[in-house]
Amino acid sequence: MDESRRGFLKIAGVTVLGGVAVPAIAAIASGTDKDKHRASQLAMVIDLRKCLRKEGCKDCATACHRAHNVPDVAEQAMGLTPDEVRRREVKWIWKEPFEKAFAEENPYLVEDLHEKPALVFCNHCENPPCVRVCPTQATWKRQSDGVVMMDMHRCIGCRYCVVACPYGSRSFNWRDPRPFLEKAKAMNVDYPTRSKGVVEKCTFCDERLSQGQQPVCVGACPVGAMTFGDLEDAASPVRQLLRGRYAIRRRPELGTGPQVYYLV
Repeated sequence: MDESRRGFLKIAGVTVLGGVAVPAIAAIASGTDKDKHRASQLAMVIDLRKCLRKEGCKDCATACHRAHNVPDVAEQAMGLTPDEVRRREVKWIWKEPFEKAFAEENPYLVEDLHEKPALVFCNHCENPPCVRVCPTQATWKRQSDGVVMMDMHRCIGCRYCVVACPYGSRSFNWRDPRPFLEKAKAMNVDYPTRSKGVVEKCTFCDERLSQGQQPVCVGACPVGAMTFGDLEDAASPVRQLLRGRYAIRRRPELGTGPQVYYLV
């Protein structure tokens, strides 16, 4: 399926704004080539030291999960072991111990970050293995901006993408999440819910990109640790940060080309 047909799922009730001038980020999210300033590679930069300023903070994850109807696995955990709970957890953004998230050759480079939590989510890889293994094209990489998308309606639940992703960035819905969202009164009626038997993940808030907005996690961070923008724009905030600070990525040796960078 070509990109013009595929595009990405619009939020229910939202129509395409034909003939209206929109910001460049909205243009690239909708796949148009009309705006010569459109981005060609969106990326996220995370300042690990800023992120640690507020101990135990989960504001970005809470905002993301509320916006995208991600159920709390604790509501589904009755009778399950801790390992079973982790396997069934649905998450778009979460934290991992630094040593688990990164495998640095020089252990002394950031030794003060060891045993500290690191924020992780989908890396929107330049060469995403999840896309190659999907038999239904339910996951694909947008050529306009590099965002790795997910169409839950096309997903058949084979979980090939879950196995292929080396970052653990995809979650499988073992149970219908809707009753738990309703019970917790956490339903966002402006965003589609999923069903049992499909995979989901971070999409850099494609529904917000189409409106010229930043991902919800960026605005929710109380310490300004997250910066989002276009790597192809030399004047963009992400390029300025990467130009001035040393950054690492998660398992770049695998050749996936992760587009989430961590300032250390």
